Amino acid sequence: MADKTAILYRMVLPDHVCPFGVRAKQMLTENGYDVDDRLLQTRQEVDEFEAKQRVDTTPLVIIDGQVVGGSDDLERFLQAG
Repeated sequence: MADKTAILYRMVLPDHVCPFGVRAKQMLTENGYDVDDRLLQTRQEVDEFEAKQRVDTTPLVIIDGQVVGGSDDLERFLQAG
């Protein structure tokens, strides 16, 4: 079986940890993915990331070079898999 890897961009600010990012990481781990956990640690990093990726929210999950989306999208992806 090939190694399953995912890149996860998620918001972890000093005063707020995005619960959807936590959920996405948990789902990936539970489904056997090795997670490259990329934390966005300032509001500026979050805003710049969202603008660059053309998304409105985080987290953002990428599996095998394919943008899966956020935690709800990831849940559907894993159920379909």
